[in-house]
Amino acid sequence: CVTAKGVGALAAGVLGGVAAFQVALAAGAPWGAAAWGGRHRGTLPDPLRIASAGSAVALTAIALVAWSGGHSPARGRVLRGASLYLAMGTIANGASPSRIERLWSPVNAAGAVLLWRTAATRTV
Repeated sequence: CVTAKGVGALAAGVLGGVAAFQVALAAGAPWGAAAWGGRHRGTLPDPLRIASAGSAVALTAIALVAWSGGHSPARGRVLRGASLYLAMGTIANGASPSRIERLWSPVNAAGAVLLWRTAATRTV
């Protein structure tokens, strides 16, 4: 049985991994086919690199909220909202024309479930 704190840590780990991927994209990693619709092979154009940087910041902030523990109505709303956002990302990635980008669907799905569970649990 995974503890409430463990679920939050797992959620933070998944989001941290996705944030690291976004940081790499923002820094110029040649993985454009695996992100943002897969339309850009190699390094992303500057506007999408900026979007990746913003995404990394948001994902890191949500990971910290998930990992922090505690329980408050605001924390629950943030985590549920992020969970729904990742659920939509699951669908979007699954519908991507890029085969490699579709691999992100299960990652998003896992993050969505873990965030929802984290929002629903109390930790001390």
